[in-house]
Amino acid sequence: MLELKHISFDADGEDGSKEILRDVNLTIDERMVVITGPNGSGKSTLAKIIAGIVKPTEGQILLDSEDITDLSITERARKGVSFAFQQPVRFKGITVFDLITIASGKRLSVSEACNYLSEVGLCARDYVNREVNASLSGGELKRIEIATMLARGTKLSIFDEPVAGIDLWSFQNLIRVFEKMHEDIQGSILIISHQERILENADKIVVLADGEIRAIGSKEEIMPELMASSSVCSRLVNKV
Repeated sequence: MLELKHISFDADGEDGSKEILRDVNLTIDERMVVITGPNGSGKSTLAKIIAGIVKPTEGQILLDSEDITDLSITERARKGVSFAFQQPVRFKGITVFDLITIASGKRLSVSEACNYLSEVGLCARDYVNREVNASLSGGELKRIEIATMLARGTKLSIFDEPVAGIDLWSFQNLIRVFEKMHEDIQGSILIISHQERILENADKIVVLADGEIRAIGSKEEIMPELMASSSVCSRLVNKV
């Protein structure tokens, strides 16, 4: 279980300090939790704070009751936290097989690595020996990154906009991958997304706006209000 207690974050800029997050309190213990909200609301910053990429200005982060606030991203990874970037990182000179093996933390056979690629809809023989470089498209990199998350098998998996770049891959396959992750690991999946299809599969939805949590609840509680707000915004835009 992940607990965020009074998390705040201020970013330094040319015009001085800017408040990005303000007194965020959140518990994550469900199968799939989705954090949503308008652009600039602090969603990705909060995900990076949980992963250890960014350190909060104030507050405390607990993982299974252990304080991990001051731990680095590497130390958190060892504790069972993994993070998938919105734009996957390219690694020149490292093959897909190498990357999946490193992610798993153990010696894998080519067959085992291929199984992870197959799970994300990639023909393994076409990719396992490819370099993770500019020759791969953004969608291919995104799927390979999801395969590494499967190989990692951590108690908390964080995805920042996982749908980006995988338009040609069945959305239901992505949901199936998330479900398999939960079945195999019995951990939690935290997703940053504004996609309705992702929200509809959430066990808990967190609405973040202007750096603050505005609502928390089940999809049955939160979705009607979100859809109503989207409808109002759409009508206003169409009138302009």
